[in-house]
Parts: sequence; C-alpha cells; structure tokens
Amino acid sequence: MREGNPLGSAASVAQWGVMTESEALEMLRADDPASVTHAEAELWTMWCRSGVPEVDALLLNGVQAMERQDLGEADRCFAEMIAQAPWFAEGWNKRATVRYLAGNFDGAIADCRETLQRKPHHFGALSGQGLCHMALGQYHEAADMFRRTLGVHPHLEAARGNLARALQAAMRGNGHQAAS
Repeated sequence: MREGNPLGSAASVAQWGVMTESEALEMLRADDPASVTHAEAELWTMWCRSGVPEVDALLLNGVQAMERQDLGEADRCFAEMIAQAPWFAEGWNKRATVRYLAGNFDGAIADCRETLQRKPHHFGALSGQGLCHMALGQYHEAADMFRRTLGVHPHLEAARGNLARALQAAMRGNGHQAAS
C-alpha cells in the first residue's frame, strides 16, 4: 500500500462512478476496504460483459448451469462462447472454473493461461491457476501464481492463505508431490 494514494481517499469514494479497468485495478491497492470492494465488483462487471448479446447470454446460461451443478451444460456454454468470441477472456476463465470443478486441472490451467493472455491482471484466473497447481502437487508453481495474484489484488485473503499453504507444502516436499 502506498501513502498518499488518491484512490484510497474519502474523496475518491464520494466520486465513485464509471471507472476504467486501469482505475479499478489501481483501486484494489487502496487502504479503504470499501474502495477495494467497489473496485473488485467493478472489475467483475467489466470482465463479464462482452458487448455481444449472444455471448453474454451464453455466459449467463453457463453460470446458471454451474449453479445447478450441471458442469456438462456449463462447459458446453463456455466452449460455445470461446468459439464465438475467442477474444473474450471471461469465456476462458469460466471454462477454467468448470474444468477445475470437474477435476481437469491441466485443462483448467490451459484456460487460465488463455484468460491471462487476454487479461494479464485477472486475479481470478491467477488465483484459479494457482489452485490447479496445488491440486497437481506443483507447489512452487502454485506459490508463484498466488504471489502474482497478490501483486494485482493485495487484499485477497484467500490468495494469501493459499500462498502460505503452497509455501509450506513446497518446503515439505521440495515443491512437487512424490510420484505414486
């Protein structure tokens, strides 16, 4: 956190309105928890809006399928999103989430990488990729992803806890699980 950050000031809170992605990313570093929460919500709103009605409908349908735990339907929706709008990072990110939930960690990592090519500061994809590396016993890689997550979103406590767990596991096992 930096002293004198105008984005963390009471004045900036009073002036919330439409902000750019860069402004929201900067606000994630604010000292004021309300500013951080607002910035995070703004980023997710930006990231989940493609501007193409058909693609946005697929996103909504895929999220609803995930909520019903219908991972097959969710995967179908997100794969169709990617086919229609490969430039839309959130299609890749949502499919990564479905793949993670289905235990396809390598596929999820590939989709996180696609997300990060399009949105390098996507803290959800950074953290999600870290979780995949954890699941695969790749603790050094996981720790790197959680550090990157915290570099973007220093107040993300889940990433901080996951970093601690990854470092602890890396120290126990030299960074990787023993082969079975």
